[in-house]
Amino acid sequence: MSISMIGLDTAKSVFQVHGVDAAGKAVIRRRIRRSDLIAFFEKQEACMVVMEACGAAHHWGRTLTGLGHNVKLIAPEAVKPFMKKGKKNDAADAAAICIAAVRPEVKFVPIKNLGQQGTLALHTARSLLVKQKTMLANTMRGLATEFGVTMPKGIQNVDDLMTQVAADECLPQKHAKRVRNYTTTSVLQICASRHLKRRSSITRGTMRQRVA
Repeated sequence: MSISMIGLDTAKSVFQVHGVDAAGKAVIRRRIRRSDLIAFFEKQEACMVVMEACGAAHHWGRTLTGLGHNVKLIAPEAVKPFMKKGKKNDAADAAAICIAAVRPEVKFVPIKNLGQQGTLALHTARSLLVKQKTMLANTMRGLATEFGVTMPKGIQNVDDLMTQVAADECLPQKHAKRVRNYTTTSVLQICASRHLKRRSSITRGTMRQRVA
């Protein structure tokens, strides 16, 4: 049994292997646990290993290249046309990877080294933090409007909003003195506290009316 190419469908725990010979005939179909994957490829003769390009694929690409295999990464959108309809599973994915890899028009994705992948991870984390910061600012802007305090769009206007909240006479004096040192999360807590107090007073008034 001579394997010329292996389509590898990566996963968190169980990987799917689809190996074909030089004629494209399937000679191996196996599910392999993550802990056994390296041992499996150590026993295999050097061949081409193809995976869909994803974050984990770059790690496995470096690892399997170190074992002497010729590793190629292919974009997921290039594999999708070769998926059999109604058969969306790991085995079908691995088989489709092998079919897509031999197409003359296919373009492979370069394997990232550790430095490149680390830089990408930093950019991804930063993008998430910026998104969350913007979401919080927009939430504050919307909640403040409910209490008659308006703020123009833009993260740079959050400080002005905090100043307006601190100057609000409806706010208890002890809170007003501290609000300048509060974070944006604290401003939300203050708005929520005022909202709950107002709802509580309205509820008490309604209950008195009902009793009367």
